[in-house]
Amino acid sequence: MAAMTAAQASDDALPLQDVRVVEMGHLIAGPFCGSLLGDLGAEVVKVESPDGGDPMRRWGTSQSEPESLWWPIIGRNKKSVTIDLHLESGRRLARQLIATADVVVENFRPGTMERWGMSFDELKQDNPGVILVRVSGYGQTGPYAHRPGYGAIGEAVGGIRYITGDPDSPPSRSGISLGDSVTGMYACIGVLTALHERQRTGLGQVVDVALYESVLSLMESTLAEYSVRGRIRERTGAVLPGVAPSNLYPTVDGQWILIAANQDSVFFRLADAIGIGEQDRARFATHASRATHQEELDAMISAWTKERATQEIMDALEEKAVPATTMYRAPEMLADPHFAARDSIITRPHPTLGMLPMHNVSPRLSRTPGRVRWLGPELGEHNEELLGIELGAELGADHDEHAETTP
Repeated sequence: MAAMTAAQASDDALPLQDVRVVEMGHLIAGPFCGSLLGDLGAEVVKVESPDGGDPMRRWGTSQSEPESLWWPIIGRNKKSVTIDLHLESGRRLARQLIATADVVVENFRPGTMERWGMSFDELKQDNPGVILVRVSGYGQTGPYAHRPGYGAIGEAVGGIRYITGDPDSPPSRSGISLGDSVTGMYACIGVLTALHERQRTGLGQVVDVALYESVLSLMESTLAEYSVRGRIRERTGAVLPGVAPSNLYPTVDGQWILIAANQDSVFFRLADAIGIGEQDRARFATHASRATHQEELDAMISAWTKERATQEIMDALEEKAVPATTMYRAPEMLADPHFAARDSIITRPHPTLGMLPMHNVSPRLSRTPGRVRWLGPELGEHNEELLGIELGAELGADHDEHAETTP
C-alpha cells in the first residue's frame, strides 16, 4: 500500500483509498467482495471479457426491461477494463495490471488461473506483496475442488438449504443470494487480515474462500446437536424451537408481527404488555419452561394479537421495551423514518434509470466512512485510463477481440 499524501489525508479520505484491487471473476460472490472493498475506498479494477462482460450486466433484463438493476449496484465504485484472458497477449496485459495491485480477487474454477500462467507463485514473482483471493465452490484443495459451484450449491452443501422453509415443504432458499453474499464477506475479511499481516512482513498470501465453508460457519450448533444428542435440525418455518416466545403472530388487520421475547426479563415485560396472569407468568418463568410449553405460549400470544390492530400492538410492545417489528419490504424501508435518519438507503443518478435507490455503505466508520462514488461503469469504460495511459497498451489490439466466457 502506498503512503497517503497530505492532500489525500483530508476529511474526505476513504479508509482503503491506497489499496488497488484487481477483480477477476463474475456473478456475485467474488464481485461482492470487490463491492465491499470499493465502498470503503479501494480502487477496484474489474477485468471483464470484451464479449459482454460480467453476466450481472444482463441479470433481471427482458425485452420490455432491457437494463439490469443488479449491475449498477454490484458494480458500484468499480472501474471496468476489458481484457481477453483467453489470449496470450491478454494474459500478459493482465499480469502487468496485477503487478500494480495490492489484491487480486478471482472466482474461476480451481486450476483456471494456473492454466493461464497466473498462479500465485507466478504472480508473486512480479509482485511479492500481492494478495490472491480465491473464491470457489469447494475451495482450492480436496476431492471436490474441481467441481463447479454456485451460491445455491454452497448453501445446500453447507447445510442452510435443508433447514430453510416450512416443515411440510421442500428445502427453500432465503429469497436472496445468501451463500454468495456471506462468501463475499468472508473474502473481504480475508483481504483486510492479509493486508494487516503484510504490514509486518511485506509479503502477500493466498486467501482461500469456499462457498460451502462460508455457509457452514453460519450453522450454529447443528453439528454438535447431531454428534452429541443424535438430533438433526429440521425446517421449522418461523419458529425457533426451544426458544420462546420468538415467532410471527397475526393481527386483526391481516399483518404479521414478529415478537422476540425469549429472554427471561423480556418475557415478563411482554407478560405485562399483554396481560398474562400471575399463574401463567410463574409457569413460563424460565427458558426451559417456555421451551416445554412453546406451542401453548404462542397460542396465548396469538389470541391477544389477532384481536388488535398492528399499530396498537406495536405501541403496546414498544411501551414495555419488547423487541417486535412488522415485516419490512422495499416500500416499508423506503418510507421508514429511521432508515431516512441514518441514510440507510441512498440514491445515486443513473444515466437512463434516473435516481436509483440502494443500500448505503456498511459498516460505518466515524472518521473515515466509506461512500458510494459512482454506479456500475460501462463495459471497458476505463480502458484508456488504466490500460492505455498507465500500462501503455495499444487499445483495440488483440486483447479486445471476441472470446468465450470462462465457466
